Amino acid sequence: MTSRKAILLSLIIGATTLSRSALADTDTNLANEIRLLREQNAALQQQVLKQGNALDTLSKKVQDLESSKSTSDNDGAAVTETAPAKNGFSLGKVHLGGEGGVAFFDTGREGFASHPDFRVDEARLFVDAPIWNEVYFHSDIDLATRENNNTELQLGELYLDFEDASQLWGKDNQLNVRAGRIFTPFGEEYLTRYAMENPLISHSLPDLWAIAPGLELYGNFGKFSYVTAVQDSSGANGVQDFESDKSFSGRVAYDLDPHWHFSLSAMRTGNINADPNAISAMWFGNGFFQSLGSPATTHFQANLVEGDLTARWHNGHVSTFGGVARYSDNDPNANNDRNIFFYSVEGVQNLTKKFYLATRFSEILAQQGIPVMGFGNGSYFNSLATQLWRLSLGLGYRFSDHLEIKAEYSFERGNEADGSTRNHEDFFGTEAAFQF
Repeated sequence: MTSRKAILLSLIIGATTLSRSALADTDTNLANEIRLLREQNAALQQQVLKQGNALDTLSKKVQDLESSKSTSDNDGAAVTETAPAKNGFSLGKVHLGGEGGVAFFDTGREGFASHPDFRVDEARLFVDAPIWNEVYFHSDIDLATRENNNTELQLGELYLDFEDASQLWGKDNQLNVRAGRIFTPFGEEYLTRYAMENPLISHSLPDLWAIAPGLELYGNFGKFSYVTAVQDSSGANGVQDFESDKSFSGRVAYDLDPHWHFSLSAMRTGNINADPNAISAMWFGNGFFQSLGSPATTHFQANLVEGDLTARWHNGHVSTFGGVARYSDNDPNANNDRNIFFYSVEGVQNLTKKFYLATRFSEILAQQGIPVMGFGNGSYFNSLATQLWRLSLGLGYRFSDHLEIKAEYSFERGNEADGSTRNHEDFFGTEAAFQF
């Protein structure tokens, strides 16, 4: 029995020793595995931290780009001859879009809306399509405009755009060519004239713009850009010109950096036949350049120069322009030559991402007087204003890039050559502008 007890005791002691040894090995392996897991976890944390920092940097860059794009879109920073924005939808290769505004207008008793009215202020359809290689087609169809509020269907721009013609000598965007019915490239206000681009409802008092058939060249060289055009000079019907002389216009711009933009424009309307073409293609003061001579006058013209300056910051801008127009004609009975001075200063400040304030002051000065419609009714088309100014105050709210609402009150005052004053043309308006 003693021997058996000794054997049993030996077995128990051996098993205990083996168990302790196994547990020790197990503890060692578990500790190693825990240490390895901790090291792997620390490495993963470092990797996640690096990825997080990279994502933060990328997110900031995207926000900066979006902010820059928003400032450009909302503050009129884009002032080059570019194709229309690609809103809308596509039908195969044909892209369709639209833009417009519905409004309520009220003016003083001598204004164009002396009886307050609701109106379709603007309505346009845009059509774009590739033709061949770098040749594109663009057209906008004006269903209604402020100048054509009887909603007759009219043609706006329609042209073929030969992009990157400078590839013939291996350079990008140094030369592009447009042929058809195009905006006259004088000044810069016409680039932001449509309802969605204009921070206010009204335009400046000079409001120089024209659409006429012709040929345009544009491009850029680094920080410099240019655009020049030869076009029909008459605005009688916009289809046929009754005078062989053409208008010439052009603009050279320089962008110092994203905050500063300068440009200089020049134009000659060319000799315009006073009969039957009694008006120029170029709009001025919500009217046209027209003959100021006697019935014996057969031709008239205007030569213009203008400088533009824009300063931009993250949430606003100030832009200004000023120039002079020299009118002349061949009236054998009198010397009707005269200088016409004009200028405008506009400021826009975004208070929030969607809400903004805007103001603009503009003026036309002509010592001998010229017809200036302004906010006035049709009677001012045949009178001579020596001075007229407009102060516009407005606010707006952008729901998105496709919809905004705005309101404006404008004061308009001036003097006529006969000594009378213009004090009853103030304007109030509200508008919902949209694009798709």
